[in-house]
Amino acid sequence: MRVLLDATAIPVERGGVGRYVDELAAHLPGAGVDVAVLAQRRDVSHFTALLGAGRVVPAPGPVARRPVRLVWEQLGLPLQAWRWRPDVLHSPHYTMPVLAGVPAVVTLHDATFFSDPDLHLPTKAAFFRAATRVAVHRADALVVPSAATRDEVVRYTGADTARFTVAFHGVDASRFHPAGEEEQARARGLLDLPDGMPYLAFLGTLEPRKNVPALVRGWVKACQGLANPPALVLAGGPGWDPDIEQAVQSVPPHLVLRRPGYLPVDALAGYLSGAALVVYPSLGEGFGLPVLEAMASGACVLTTRRLSLPEVGGDAVAYCEPDVDAIGVALGELLAEPARRSALAAAAVERAGTFTWAAAAEAHARAYTSALRRRGRTG
Repeated sequence: MRVLLDATAIPVERGGVGRYVDELAAHLPGAGVDVAVLAQRRDVSHFTALLGAGRVVPAPGPVARRPVRLVWEQLGLPLQAWRWRPDVLHSPHYTMPVLAGVPAVVTLHDATFFSDPDLHLPTKAAFFRAATRVAVHRADALVVPSAATRDEVVRYTGADTARFTVAFHGVDASRFHPAGEEEQARARGLLDLPDGMPYLAFLGTLEPRKNVPALVRGWVKACQGLANPPALVLAGGPGWDPDIEQAVQSVPPHLVLRRPGYLPVDALAGYLSGAALVVYPSLGEGFGLPVLEAMASGACVLTTRRLSLPEVGGDAVAYCEPDVDAIGVALGELLAEPARRSALAAAAVERAGTFTWAAAAEAHARAYTSALRRRGRTG
């Protein structure tokens, strides 16, 4: 089965979607898929290293600009599909060419643009709602990273459940693992923390959906009366949450809060492993890759039960409601119970081992087969 994977929407900094596409490209051959990647010129060498020469198709230079890429997706991408002659075209980030010319598969990462539009910029929410509706009506098969996402898309768009394949993300155990002291120390060096100070770790884009202001205020509550309060580290790319600055400015001067920005992927295992707790009080996720990566790194994780997160965490993480008081109480209890934190961390490593990119690739191969069957073809 020949599949053309359109990776032109991936940003320079590899967040969750970028890592998903990288890992999918690397593991599809093991699932029996003859894959070629259509990549922006800056990513050609990267994907060539993953797949080998002749497996990467460079896109025109101007597609680095989003408006140009979206126009090119409708006009230039079908031409590339005609030249490459794949059995299936896979668009892994919501949008797709309306006239693909071949069976098309689209990945829909979450449905919070419908369920919680106020958590997104209005233009972004409107755009992704429209893109999702197009995919639901035009794609031959749909891939989602969780049953919760499938159910939400069906609820808001009336999509046919039979066209969905749930493909859980995986985790790279060679990159995300319980890190030793040296690896933790290297990561700690990026955080500008006082020597020996414990810290709570957050990892993700600082956007409203991640609920960071409530985390900051809950951490302040949990630290009341502690002789050695942990720092709070907010790692991740800048978002647009206007309430974060107000929450940060309210932090008492004796507490330490750090915002190191985007951390290199190679530093994440050390960062997550070295934390007293990893806290991810999200208001809704399509999957929750930072939670899985923290689990694989041997961290005790506190998150919420919103949407897909229980599918990832199971019984191996702690849960709380996403409001300030609930976060503060849960943090205080976990900080006071090192034995519970250790037990959860051990269970997290074991559970994380059941999420593999090889299994994700196999699920995608099933989606490609489903797309072919819908068109009455075989790969």
